[in-house]
Amino acid sequence: MSTQISTHDVTLEPADNKRLSSLCGPFDDNLKQIERRLGVEISYRDNSFRVIGSESTAVATGELLKKLYVETQTVKGKLSELDAHQVHLAIQESRIVEQITPKEMVSPAKELFIKTKRGVIKPRNPNQNSYVANILLNDISFGIGPAGTGKTYLAVAAAVDALERQDVRRILLTRPAVEAGEKLGFLPGDLSQKVDPYLRPLYDALFEMLGFEKVERLIERNVIEVAPLAYMRGRTLNDAFVILDEAQNTTVEQMKMFLTRIGFNSKAVITGDITQIDLPRSQKSGLRHAIEVLKEIDGISFNLFQAADVVRHPVVQRIVQAYEDFEQKLEVDKRAALSGTDSQ
Repeated sequence: MSTQISTHDVTLEPADNKRLSSLCGPFDDNLKQIERRLGVEISYRDNSFRVIGSESTAVATGELLKKLYVETQTVKGKLSELDAHQVHLAIQESRIVEQITPKEMVSPAKELFIKTKRGVIKPRNPNQNSYVANILLNDISFGIGPAGTGKTYLAVAAAVDALERQDVRRILLTRPAVEAGEKLGFLPGDLSQKVDPYLRPLYDALFEMLGFEKVERLIERNVIEVAPLAYMRGRTLNDAFVILDEAQNTTVEQMKMFLTRIGFNSKAVITGDITQIDLPRSQKSGLRHAIEVLKEIDGISFNLFQAADVVRHPVVQRIVQAYEDFEQKLEVDKRAALSGTDSQ
């Protein structure tokens, strides 16, 4: 059953161009935050605003706009400028988000697509479609499964789309610098040359969607930042789309550190494959731990990909399936051996 779309008109009085500018924010950033968080569309002309969305949400959004407009009143002759933080808190205090059903925002059953300037990217199976829907709907999303299922590629595509629609101001791509027994200190070159090979899959996805020259320009301007996970410590990431790749190689402490970096109007996607952990045996994977700890938290989604979701060469799907079958057989044999030992 589809959600009934309604239109709600609001007139903000008294009309004051400076206060209206403060309400909307630079480049309408405040309105875009409200649209993204509440799943509505807002248009305006002078002091007349129109909200399009489900009936209850559209009306509640109109009341939110009135409340925010009150906050722009001048105090002792000085205009009160609204920022993203104040808008975020006003949305939270209004409790509108708690009343919105997921179907009013994004339905996983609906076929989705992501627009970039290089073309339209469509999910290629139901699990990918659900993954994209969850990225759009939730502040933090996990994509977990084998290589070739599109976890990182679709996350980067969603980040590029959000940047081009000005939903966020920057993209941060990160991954732990841990790989199959190698250590950064043993690799040739300076720090950048040591780290770049670990981040190459993220660069490749960006180059495909934006082009090499534009990516280079955006990196120079710090609109796109690609860095090892250790560089995230001590930061607060506002107005950003953050992707943590290869998250199975984070420690529990690193994962907690990363998740607590998320700031206002930010979105995070964490991808990884828990069958490909390169940490020492004595350390527990932060990704495994996060699945156990966060599975019941609102605003966080988990998508689990299987061998059938692999979209690379068909033989890759068969390879992944063969490894899964082998691991399952080992587990069965191990349990049988333990059962035999217990019965003796």
